[in-house]
Amino acid sequence: MIRTDKTVSDLQIAYIGGGSKGWAWGLMSDLATEKQLSGQMRLYDIDQDAAKANETIGNQLTASDDTLAKWKYTMETSLQEALTGADFVIISILPGTFDHMEIDVHHPEKYGIYQSVGDTAGPGGLMRALRTIPMFETIAKAIKDYCPDAWVLNYTNPMTICTRTLYKVFPEIKAFGNCHEVFGTQKLLVEALADIKGIEDVAREDIKVSVTGINHFTWLTAASYKDMDLYPIYKEFAEKYYESGFEGKKSGNWLNDFFSSAQRIKFDLFLRYGYIAAAGDRHLAEFCPSKWYLKDLETIKSWKFSLTPVSWRKENEQERINKSKQLVSGESAFEIKETGEEGVLQMKALLGLGDLVTNVNLPNQGQVPYLPSNAVVESNALIRHNSISSISGGTLNPAVTSMIAKHSANQEMIVEAGLTGNRDLAFQAFLNDPLVNLSLEDAKECFDYMYEHVSSVD
Repeated sequence: MIRTDKTVSDLQIAYIGGGSKGWAWGLMSDLATEKQLSGQMRLYDIDQDAAKANETIGNQLTASDDTLAKWKYTMETSLQEALTGADFVIISILPGTFDHMEIDVHHPEKYGIYQSVGDTAGPGGLMRALRTIPMFETIAKAIKDYCPDAWVLNYTNPMTICTRTLYKVFPEIKAFGNCHEVFGTQKLLVEALADIKGIEDVAREDIKVSVTGINHFTWLTAASYKDMDLYPIYKEFAEKYYESGFEGKKSGNWLNDFFSSAQRIKFDLFLRYGYIAAAGDRHLAEFCPSKWYLKDLETIKSWKFSLTPVSWRKENEQERINKSKQLVSGESAFEIKETGEEGVLQMKALLGLGDLVTNVNLPNQGQVPYLPSNAVVESNALIRHNSISSISGGTLNPAVTSMIAKHSANQEMIVEAGLTGNRDLAFQAFLNDPLVNLSLEDAKECFDYMYEHVSSVD
């Protein structure tokens, strides 16, 4: 790495999951417009063809006249090659295949358990975690061996469990988890300002929030714009749109977009508990008792959000594969556009190119006082040269903290079960999940089938 007061060159980034046709392309785009950084991106993926394609796409992007920063992209064939000497490590992998995820998400439907995402909580989140933990154990050991001083940015779900595994295996690791769900809630607060107060053209970054909780079940204890408290405005907004739901100018329609909602669950939780839930409705629903929002298809429809079928994910994957081929061949041109993610800003801050306050997932050192020490939690943090300092998001009432604590305890059980292969402990976590409202007999039958197919598909 070569540093001046305003730039860093010859930066070495290892990308685990470097065949990604989502996060990787987004990172390439963000790096292409960043004047202060340049270097090498080493792409490692068990799908070497996909990583090789991204090597070609990345180097074509670097050669473009529209690219401000020049990066060299190389496909590496081993973790050792990718990691040795890395300054940063990005982890963005798909644990298993969409055939595995199809069982995670849809097998529980035979027992009346519906999951809107299936990658963090519920039976699907548990099975995905059990499949992912051994992979992250391997990654953590490799980072310890080949680049122990690197900063590690994790984007893989289940976020909390993946990040916790890294620290359990390599306690000295410098890792944190990134999630953009809070950003979506800041954008909703921008919409509330426009709708209730007529204040337009506010940037998401200008909404200041205090963050607490765990990933995908995150809460805001305070929110402001300049010197304006946004809580009363959000209350009026939630009451106004509680029944009808709210779909903003820039958001999709929940009826034809699997990733959109009418925000009714957020509004319901706010009016019930008095705090702003800061994740998408699809995620929030899975952390609550099954009868609340996911009881049946009619209930889901009434709350105006969608289940994301794995069949759609498979179709989308094929579209991305086709797009990759078109980019490699030159049939299509890579479109450079800002993603709104903060990974590049975080790296710049860690390199001493400007401080940043943003939400991250880190082991609890008191920033979330109602959860145990070292459990991975989500809060704001101050990121500056070679350091991250967590910022307390304050406290919530017992009704909310008890729900969060139950999931946090379950996550600890799941990490232990995944690292030790303890099937009984995994079943205890399965039974403890709020979506699993089953008899012991049915729960055992559902769990056994899913557990047997965690890493294999008939």
